[in-house]
Amino acid sequence: MTEPQITILDSGLRVASWALPGLETAAVALTAETGSRFERPELNGLAHLFEHMVFKGTRRRSARAIAEEMEDVGGQLNAWTSRDTTMFHARLLARDLPLGVDLIADLVSGARFDADDIVREKEVVLQELGEARDTPDDIVFDHLQEAAFPEQALGRSILGDEASLARITRDDLISWQADHYAPQRLTLVAAGKVDHAALCRLAEAAFPAAPGTSRTPPGEAVRFHPGRHHDARRIEQAQLTAGWAAPGHHDPAQDAALLFTLAAGGGMSSRLFQQVREERGLAYSVSASLQPYVDAGLMSVHAATDPKQAAAARDLIMTVLHETAAELEQAELNRARAQAVAGLLMALEGPQGASDYLGRSLIVHGRFLPPAELVARIEAVTVDAARAAGAAMLAHVPARAEIGRHKAAA
Repeated sequence: MTEPQITILDSGLRVASWALPGLETAAVALTAETGSRFERPELNGLAHLFEHMVFKGTRRRSARAIAEEMEDVGGQLNAWTSRDTTMFHARLLARDLPLGVDLIADLVSGARFDADDIVREKEVVLQELGEARDTPDDIVFDHLQEAAFPEQALGRSILGDEASLARITRDDLISWQADHYAPQRLTLVAAGKVDHAALCRLAEAAFPAAPGTSRTPPGEAVRFHPGRHHDARRIEQAQLTAGWAAPGHHDPAQDAALLFTLAAGGGMSSRLFQQVREERGLAYSVSASLQPYVDAGLMSVHAATDPKQAAAARDLIMTVLHETAAELEQAELNRARAQAVAGLLMALEGPQGASDYLGRSLIVHGRFLPPAELVARIEAVTVDAARAAGAAMLAHVPARAEIGRHKAAA
């Protein structure tokens, strides 16, 4: 596998390419280093609404033309918003890469933001919000995020709510575009059959220099809080979550925390799955995950269980987690390590995965982090280090969010 090439253009746009031999396709993605964490509280949901609105038409293309031009060449175009970033990405044949770059650039720089479209798209987002609220095993994670980071940008929903969406105006969308989509806040990445010099020429034409601020992290310091949220609606399966402050991307303990989390609840062979589901039958599903941010992190556990068994499941989960931190065995660590390494390397075998990895590496670390370097870090984690990372996270009271007609956690 060749090494990626990276160039920062005069406009400030960062352009990176990763040529993958033997392919006839390419993946191209534009990542803006902005998301819901950068919003004002009263305009929560603005980053996500912007991502929706750019597909409603630009000064050069109608909404239908955007879809037709991509599908005319058999390509795929999509976008998503997170708390830290917003990404627009396309998959297409390598010969059609110029179209992909031009379309994405047109979306983020030429959106019309017609008043009627804004009204309609707000309704679409409200339906998306309603669907999330009607999906307990989805919305419970928003509740956990809010419980863990109350009254902070990191704790607010990406979608916003009825009141905040109603406040967003066309001027807010235009200001968001000007403040957050200047070239110096953007990273354009392509992987697959791609020529770096040609990609840079396309980028120079599509993203001319524009005024705007440089890359800056969110301003507020993150404060974890062991909050509680309980939605007592009647549902067949109670949704239980718990979350602990965890290492962020730049914390030396992050790799050990990841392996602890995988060993505790990363698959069907994990301690949580084996003891909570297989041995005791206290939950249909149970798992643990780690979400790192640049400046914080959250380890969370989720279980879906009969409301009558919620208390027993909650207690056993806590017991298993603490036992894992105290007694993690070498074989369990090796299994977690294999999961982490295999997941990383398998994802890199396709242009989409390679593009995602390269872009994430540049945004998180400010450089390309060679996969071999990350694998070496994972391989270096010892049993003692994984136990210590788990114990450090579990040393504090967790935040909790639960849904169901069962007794709330203390």
